[in-house]
Amino acid sequence: MAAVSVVIMCLGTLIPVATFVCPMLCILLAKVVLGRCGSKIALAWYGAVSLLSLLLAPDKEATAVFAALGYYPVIKPKLEQLPLSWLWKGILFNIVILVLYWLLMHIFGMAQLLAEFREMGIVMTIVTLILGNICFFLMDVVLSKRFRFRR
Repeated sequence: MAAVSVVIMCLGTLIPVATFVCPMLCILLAKVVLGRCGSKIALAWYGAVSLLSLLLAPDKEATAVFAALGYYPVIKPKLEQLPLSWLWKGILFNIVILVLYWLLMHIFGMAQLLAEFREMGIVMTIVTLILGNICFFLMDVVLSKRFRFRR
């Protein structure tokens, strides 16, 4: 499963929207690993996929998105025990994404991202963040579905 995820992450440069699709597909695969092997193995799988993707995948933005959110299926059950869990999930997603993109632009020096956001303007950047929230919550719904895992 880790090898499949790394291949998916490496395919992220073929289609521009794959920058966000590939990490989400890998997060769905994390749900499979979690269901079959448990949380400890799922976290080890997440670490391995993140590290291998950082080394091998050409789209570093997609890899960073997975590295920032790939653990979500493991912590999702704990978040759902909190009151107003949807609010906490939204706060987690927005903080993680905003910190991630700040780090990518200012610490890791991905100047093309900064130029892309400047070109898009503030309104389109906010629209992109809103669409990211919608995709995150749709992914959350898919992760909530019960899958049958054979052991």
